[in-house]
Amino acid sequence: MIRFESVRKVYPQGDREVAALDGLTLDVPKGEFLAVMGPSGSGKSTFLHLSGGLDLPTSGTVSVEGRPTSGMSDDDLTLLRRRRVGLVFQFFNLIPTLRVIENISLPLLLDGRRQGEVRDRARTLLERVGLTHRAEHFPEELSGGEMQRTAIARALIIDPVLLLADEPTGNLDSATGRGILEILRDVASKEGRTVVMVTHDAQAAAWGHRLVKLRDGRLDTDTPGTGAPA
Repeated sequence: MIRFESVRKVYPQGDREVAALDGLTLDVPKGEFLAVMGPSGSGKSTFLHLSGGLDLPTSGTVSVEGRPTSGMSDDDLTLLRRRRVGLVFQFFNLIPTLRVIENISLPLLLDGRRQGEVRDRARTLLERVGLTHRAEHFPEELSGGEMQRTAIARALIIDPVLLLADEPTGNLDSATGRGILEILRDVASKEGRTVVMVTHDAQAAAWGHRLVKLRDGRLDTDTPGTGAPA
């Protein structure tokens, strides 16, 4: 699904360069829930961005579904991000002036899909994440967990092959976070999508099928997930 081959990503910083990733080689198969940890500056966010075609490597190859992102045109990268990759953020990034069902529907509407078709898909996802009763509410009327479930439904509405989650439980209490992790686990285990989650929380990372730790832009450890309660 995702393959990193000797990937370096270098960013200019004043009169020097900083290697956010430094020769990383890693495979993420289809249907895996991968948790990525590491200290600040280890390359976690860069790994996430490169995985979804949000950024390109300085050298080496990042392939998504067998296609190197560096060989894609701008249009191809846009279509990859719009139709194949779902994004879930720590701070939800919901549009405050749109109702829940409108927030969820937005990616497909922007892609030119018919409103009736989009509404049907959005209502199915509202039921999937347990928010049918919140369809007509605005984000300010939701709890943190409800906002994050809305964000997950919005990410899933495009029917992505890859779901990228950046600290998805970082602003939630442990009980609410567990509900979010259950959804992410099921998205991989039951729906066969690939899920990559960056987190600082070891308990959240344990929900993954596999745990990768990065340090100084390199692979530090690569181990099976310790397993969370079913």
